[in-house]
Order: sequence, then structure tokens, then C-alpha cells
Amino acid sequence: MAERPLTILCVSSYEKGQEFLRTCKRIGCGVLLLTVEKLRNGDWPREAIDEMFFMPEDLPLSGLINAVSFTARNQKIDRIVALDEFDMENVSALREHLRIPGMGLTTVRYFRDKLAMRAKAREEGVLVPEFVHVLNHEELREFMARVPAPWLLKPRSQASGIGMKKIHTPDELWPWLDRLGDDQSSCLLEQFIPGSVFHVDSVVSERQILFAEAHAYGAPPLDVSHGGGVFTTRTLPREMPETQQLKDLNRTLMQALGLVRGVTHAEFLKAHATGKIYFLEIAARVGGAYIADVIEAATGVNLWREWAKLEVGAGKTPYELPHPAQDYAGVILSLARQEHPDTSSYCDSEIVYRVKKYHHAGFILKSPREERIRELLDSYAKRFTLDFLATQPVPDKPTS
Repeated sequence: MAERPLTILCVSSYEKGQEFLRTCKRIGCGVLLLTVEKLRNGDWPREAIDEMFFMPEDLPLSGLINAVSFTARNQKIDRIVALDEFDMENVSALREHLRIPGMGLTTVRYFRDKLAMRAKAREEGVLVPEFVHVLNHEELREFMARVPAPWLLKPRSQASGIGMKKIHTPDELWPWLDRLGDDQSSCLLEQFIPGSVFHVDSVVSERQILFAEAHAYGAPPLDVSHGGGVFTTRTLPREMPETQQLKDLNRTLMQALGLVRGVTHAEFLKAHATGKIYFLEIAARVGGAYIADVIEAATGVNLWREWAKLEVGAGKTPYELPHPAQDYAGVILSLARQEHPDTSSYCDSEIVYRVKKYHHAGFILKSPREERIRELLDSYAKRFTLDFLATQPVPDKPTS
């Protein structure tokens, strides 16, 4: 540490990143948390936080910059980190305004803007679904005449399927664009390719991938979020050629997009019709839906903890990744009809964590055998459908 402890300001509009906060405190940092007013009484590790600040939802960037600059009059802020994806642009603008180390606005666009990341990936020779910016209407007509339907209308800076629409005919598109009005240019139109969806989660230090684990979703997340269903993901067999192909694509992307240090969550699709693997999207954050817990169960590597070390060190202190274990893990999760579902009839020894979330049912599973995880997830998904499953419409915008 320097002569005085570093002070790190963490910004989050969602209740997450508790282990990040704890790790920063264990390292010896002063820890500040800025979150939204509605999360004032959230499950924060208050023993690890020196001071908390609260902001209204939808606080404009100018107001955020003024508020943080006012705080900085009385205490030196050395690092600013967005714990949630939806705060990344604002935090990058804060860093640039206060001249604090970390990812700036130009780089963050490659990890938030679906149009920017696709264009850059395609420049580097990575296969992506056909897409077009929703900007010039003649180009849209040409795209729809050339690329077979259906298509996905996607907001450029959302996550988890929020705001996405499946479009089956050109006549179906134009009313949606009329509804979007001046926000049309914040969308893209993309070829819909049926396939299996995978994700690769990484730890990056000084532009080098030090850790990467590949996983297979059960049903594609878009199908689960829009059509309802049970969410699952699991560690892929590490010796499988497909696993290495996914990791190679992930490495190519990381080199192209310019991430210096941090953690990433990248998604890929393997087309049912051709077997080709396409890049879908990437984020410079810890994956949601208990993915970090799956990775920790399988490898012992906690992505929140490693991210905190990287952010505090900022490349000036040596970073060493813990030696990963080689077990396998998975998660099953669904909305539940019951407020507090009774999962006591699920008693396999591979269950290492039971989700304790209002109107949710779920487990983290761990085993030295990949096939056992796959077998349990397949069995539990059928049982969850009967025992717990509830659905709700996907929101048009994120809610904390």
C-alpha cells in the first residue's frame, strides 16, 4: 500500500458485489459505496464499508459528476468501480472527469454497446450474426430483403434480453420503430439464428487472460427470459474440442476489444443448422444468475474477489491468480409460485448451496464428474417445472 490507504468508490444501482467490497476492505482500502436510495436498507456488508451515499434513480450524469466531485473535496478518491453493468458508462465518465485510472468511455463502449462490439469483432474476423444499425431505413429494407426472417430488434446497451423483440416480417418492424421514435438509433436489427448458447468467463490482467472457464446454458437465456422456463448453466468438459474453440474465440475478442484488466462474461452461439459458432456479446463484469457461484464451486476462484484485487492493484502491484481446482458445477434457477419454496425433497449430496431469494427456487451443484452435473440439471429442470415454475413478462427497462 502507499503511505495512506487507497480509497475506492463503488457505484451500483443493484444489490450485488458484496464480496468485492469485502475484499477491498481486507486489502486495506477505504471503501465508499454509492447506490440508489431504494437500496439504502439492502443486504450490504456494512462492516466493510466506511461510508455510504445514496442517489435517486435516473440521476443525470451531470448530477452524478457534481455529487462525486463534491465528496472528493474532503477525501481523496483513488479508484471508481461500477459493480453493475448499467453503471459502467457513468463510472467511466466519472473516471475521465476526475482523471482516475481505469477503463475510459471509448473502451467501455466495446463492452456495453452491442453495435460497437459486433462491428469490432467482425473486423477481427470473428463470426457474428448478420446485423444492421437501425438508422437508415433504406439499409433496413435491404437487410430484410437479404437476410431471412426472423430478426431480433435489440437495444444497444441493455442486458438479459431486456427490450428485445423478435420480428417476423418487415411490416412488423415499422410500428416498433415508430414507437421508439428518436430512440431508434439506439437499436440494431440482427439475424436470429437458432442454436445452443455458451458463455466464457475470464480474469484478465495486463491484457493477458489468466483464467477462463467455458459453460453451456440449458435453454438459451433469451428463450427463458421471454418465454418462461427454468434457467440452467454448467461447466463444459475441459478436454472437449468445443471448449477450446470457445476459449480461443474469447482470447481473440479480448485482444481486439482492448481490456487491460478485470473480469469478463462473453456469450457465443452454436448454430443448430451449420454447427458454426457465432459471437453474441461481451460484458466487462461478473456474470449474473449465480454464474460466479458456479465458477467458485468448480474452481475455487471467486470472480468478485479477483476483480477487486485487479482494480486496487491497477497494474502497479503484482497480481497472482489462485490455483484453480478442476471440479464441475452448475446452477438451476427459476421464478417460483411460492414466496418461500420448500426444496427439502431435493436432497442429493451435490447440492452445495440453496438459493434463498423471494419467489425463487434454485441450487448450486458441484461434482468431480461433469456428467453427474448434467444428469442432475436435466432431472431437476423437469421437476422444477412441476414444483415451482412461475413466469412474468420481461421488463422493457432494467429495475433495481
